[in-house]
Amino acid sequence: QVQLVESGGGLVQPGGSLTLFCVASGVEFSWYVADWHRQGPGQQRELIARITSTGTTDYRDSVKGRFTISRDNAKNTVNLQMNNLKREDTAVYYCKLSSWRPGDEYWGQGTQVTVSS
Repeated sequence: QVQLVESGGGLVQPGGSLTLFCVASGVEFSWYVADWHRQGPGQQRELIARITSTGTTDYRDSVKGRFTISRDNAKNTVNLQMNNLKREDTAVYYCKLSSWRPGDEYWGQGTQVTVSS
């Protein structure tokens, strides 16, 4: 059974930092592309950061230069370091694994990030 468990969310002031963690089990982690998505209040879920199995990264423009995605294939983890947080970063953040096989994807349960003074 595949499980993705996120942690690290919370309340932070504007300009602050948080690191989100996602641990995967039940899957050959190194085979998968790993993403972080988020869904803000009243908004659609959006992809914000991606890292391939070999470490190539890509970011949504709104988080470039502030967020850093990383992975450790030995520990089955994908992390998201978030700096200089803004109120508009408030959302539920989800990690996702996907492979080239259609339908072969897994989501975590989400972790809430609230940026507020």
